[in-house]
Amino acid sequence: MTAFRKILLALGGALVLTLAAIPLARNLEQGPLDASARRQAPGQFVTLSHGIVHVRIEGPEQGRPVVLVHGFSVPNYVFDKTSADLAASGFRTIRFDLYGRGWSDRPDVVYDRELFANQLLELMDTLQLPRADLLGLSMGGAIVGRFTAEHPDRVRSLVLVAPLNQPQDISVMAWPGVGEWLMRSWYLPKLAGSQLEDFPHPERVPGWAERFQPQMRYDGFGRAILSSMRHVITASSLPDFEKVGKAGLPVLLVWGEADKTVPFAQHAAVQRAIPQAQFFSLPATGHLPVVEEPELTDPQIAAFLGRH
Repeated sequence: MTAFRKILLALGGALVLTLAAIPLARNLEQGPLDASARRQAPGQFVTLSHGIVHVRIEGPEQGRPVVLVHGFSVPNYVFDKTSADLAASGFRTIRFDLYGRGWSDRPDVVYDRELFANQLLELMDTLQLPRADLLGLSMGGAIVGRFTAEHPDRVRSLVLVAPLNQPQDISVMAWPGVGEWLMRSWYLPKLAGSQLEDFPHPERVPGWAERFQPQMRYDGFGRAILSSMRHVITASSLPDFEKVGKAGLPVLLVWGEADKTVPFAQHAAVQRAIPQAQFFSLPATGHLPVVEEPELTDPQIAAFLGRH
């Protein structure tokens, strides 16, 4: 073997070791999400078929139930203000962490619309809610869309806030092995900071990125995020929304006109699919109007629910 070939093999070996070490070095997950970790979580826990689910309930016990379903990565605290406002208006709000997020379990399964729609169904059955109003934010809009398409009799009305509706190209994140490496080495380390991209004025939400970080410390978070990328955001929600439209259920569609995460222009496709939808938009507001402009958004939601 020539000296040059030995050098090439040595360099190749060093590169392989470096590539293998990077995701290990940048791994943010520090251990299992267990009972000890959950002691710091507010609310309560229920056990469903795929594990333990974190639930928070507010408002009068006899109030009309409204189930709030969060989006792709920020867990149920995204609804802190909306839940409080609706509870103050007499509604019984139920919010929970989707599998893989927040304080809920991270089962080793495919994270697709069916998983999350069944999680919602089991939660409603466990809490003995034969029927409820549903509010879905971003990916949560896709989830409540699937649920409503499959179980229209369980839904009184629907609120969609910037709902995921068009398939998104995740590029090489879809490649086996490559996606896992990129998730650990590149995507997860910057994920908390990227949450600020949802806001036109991130300085108005201090501490938002820091609040996101605790859920990332527990095993299975990255796996759940990658699986959701591959199996939820790469598919269209419009067929489900068309079924919602045909069912004739009351729908409120809310969108920030400065939304870059699920672009505002996509509201037209959702309105075509659900022609009965009442539409409310907020100028200069980004992807999370329930966080950025709750004083404008929440009264609209409460009024809509009150009319139906």
